[in-house]
This record gives sequence, structure tokens and C-alpha cells, in this order.
Amino acid sequence: MPGLASLVLADARFPGGGHVHSGGLEEAVSRGLVSDVASLEGFLRGRLRTAGLVAAAFAAASAAVSACRPSSGPSPSRPSSSCDGAAATRARFAELDAELEARTPSAAAREASRAQGRGTLRAVRAAWPSPVLDDLAAVHPRPHHPLLIGAACGVAGEPPGEAARCVAYLAVSGPASAAVRLLGLDPFAVNAVLVGLGPALETVVAEAVSAADGPPPDLPAPGAPVLDLMAQAHVDQHRGRLRLFAS
Repeated sequence: MPGLASLVLADARFPGGGHVHSGGLEEAVSRGLVSDVASLEGFLRGRLRTAGLVAAAFAAASAAVSACRPSSGPSPSRPSSSCDGAAATRARFAELDAELEARTPSAAAREASRAQGRGTLRAVRAAWPSPVLDDLAAVHPRPHHPLLIGAACGVAGEPPGEAARCVAYLAVSGPASAAVRLLGLDPFAVNAVLVGLGPALETVVAEAVSAADGPPPDLPAPGAPVLDLMAQAHVDQHRGRLRLFAS
């Protein structure tokens, strides 16, 4: 069963700024690629298997790093000889940050991830204060969102699988919510689509957890060139024009 941390972090009411991001859906709608519930489902499935899998794997790996770091709270859930304190934790976070950066070729998508990370960091620090979060912020003051979610789950004592599930769900729930606002779709039908993604989401979580214990360069890297191009176009072509969402 998921712990409280992953449930809170996946809640749309969590004050992390996720409501201003559509995960590329606004651009897809403006190009006519998503116009109804059926095309929304296709978009969400594609996003889950690409950007969602990458985010889930890095969240799981970040949770494993966090769980290993001694803190003022409960004892580390996975004590190991590799748990050497702040320096080792920061080095591992730095490697994860660099690898996730490399898997996000669109500058706009990187900015969206770091903007959400920055927006979430303050709320996470208030809820789960820990030197682990300081270690992550020392690597970059605007941490990538999946790394921050994973770190928070690890600090809260949740296993990597819950961090992966939380981030995979956010990868589709955000765009699904945006579709209701952008297209006026029936919210009951949209939520039915989300529920129908359950088996695919669990497959992504299993793949993410399986890869999380390996070296960061070996974490999943499925490409999503259309999402990357649309993320960039959303910023470049709509600069100065009215948009509902930042990404």
C-alpha cells in the first residue's frame, strides 16, 4: 500500500505548482493532435511509456539514494556500506541530475521540470525536513521534479516503487486534468481513461524499480521526439501570447 507521502505528493492540491503544467497537452491540442477522449488516451499512453518511464526510473533511483542517507529521523531503511553521508549522497544526486538532464533534450522540457522542482521544494522541506533535501538542493537549487519527488519519498521511508508510481501517475494525471480545461471533456470519461491506464502504469513502475538499482547511465532512456518538439514549440511559438499552461 502506498504511504502518506506519495499520496500527498500525487494530490493535485499539493502546493507544488503542477497545476500550471500540461505536460505538452496544450500544444498537442493547439495542433489538433488531441481533440477528444480517444485521442487523449493515445497521448497519455505514449507519454507514460516515454517521459513517464524516464521520470519514474529516476524517482525510484532518487528514493533509493535518500533512504540510504542517515538523517535526524528514523534509521536508514536500506543501510549500506555505500551510505557515506552528505558527500556521497550529493555525488550520487549529481550523477542522477546529469543523466536526467541528458535524457531531456528539449530546453523547454528541462525548464519545466526544474520549475516544478523549485516550486515543490519549499513545500517538501516544510513537510519532510531532512538534510537529504539540502544535499539535493546543493547539487542544483532547482532540482529536477522526479528527483525531488523520489528524495521526499525516500526521506519519508517509502520504497522506490512508491516514488516511481507517484511520478508515473503525475505524468498522466496532469495532462488529463489539463484536457478537461482545454477541451471541455467530460471529467468522468477522462478519469475513466486514467483508471484504464492502471495496468500500463504498473508495468512502467516495475520497469523503473528494476532499473533503479543499476548505474545511472543504464537507467531507461526511451525517446519522445514529438513531445520534445512540442515542448519547445509551446515556448518559442507562443512567446508573449496567451497560454493556460507553462508547458
